[in-house]
Amino acid sequence: MLGSSPAQMLDIVGPLEVFSIANRVSGLAPSPYRIELVSAGRATAIAGTSGLSLKVAGSYRQVRGKIDTLLIAGGEGARMLNDKAVLAWIRMTAGRVRRVGSVCTGAFVLANAGVLDGRRVTTHWAWTAELQRLHSEITVDPNPIWVRDGNVYTSAGITAGIDLAIEMVAEDLGTAVALRVAQQMVVFLHRPGGQAQFSVSLARQASERKPFRDLRTWMIENLAGDLSITALAGRTGMSARNFCRVFPREMGATPGRYIHSLRVEAARRGLEQNQLSLKEITAICGFGSEEVLRCTFLRELKTTPGAYRKRFQRLAGN
Repeated sequence: MLGSSPAQMLDIVGPLEVFSIANRVSGLAPSPYRIELVSAGRATAIAGTSGLSLKVAGSYRQVRGKIDTLLIAGGEGARMLNDKAVLAWIRMTAGRVRRVGSVCTGAFVLANAGVLDGRRVTTHWAWTAELQRLHSEITVDPNPIWVRDGNVYTSAGITAGIDLAIEMVAEDLGTAVALRVAQQMVVFLHRPGGQAQFSVSLARQASERKPFRDLRTWMIENLAGDLSITALAGRTGMSARNFCRVFPREMGATPGRYIHSLRVEAARRGLEQNQLSLKEITAICGFGSEEVLRCTFLRELKTTPGAYRKRFQRLAGN
């Protein structure tokens, strides 16, 4: 990974920790990943915006041997990086590696190096408009957690680098190893799909109103219960009309869409854990029938519940 000061520390540490844990849980010898952090300058450390700093293996100029994956960390230093020598090295290296990617505003570096030309990409939600304004030759999608276009990967803000790294582990070592990594880090293997990185996904958890925070917890625990507008409004002490007006503003989606996303995510977790039958998962998640569950997975995940579950059957003990 290449970083430049000042960097967002989690952009660096998050993805690198994913690969480090993958080395430990894969059971492979030799370890599948050799991790190296280098700086975009001559400094022996990368300074972080938090006041922390990370020692590096050296400058990018000192990199020797074959590179499999080149990742560019984000932060203020990355967003402002315009050193012609560094960009030329990145452009040359990107043409030789198996894959190249960026975390957060590291996309600005790849764009300045010409690596993103003609591609669909993403970056931190606060900088998508700026990236598009500066680089009309690329297509910036502000919604996804991460985007893959060919062998070029870009991720959204900060923690999305962890999501991207876990996806890379899944590609390299299989979903079972990636799931072990996610479990170790206590994160999603896949964040709920199709959600905007800020306006939907995060806003759903960001309500300042305690009744809605409590309601969200209750809904997750009662997906097969009465989730009608009347019942939900009653739990918040609102009229149905006012509830329908306030809920989207507080939670980032209509009640129906929000409930649906909770059910899909709960079903995915149930299938990944591989402890319940499809009939039981259907009932617990409130889908009504196995056919409704199946049609939902085909429409939204492009696979069946059974096929989705088979991806996780290599987990130890299953």
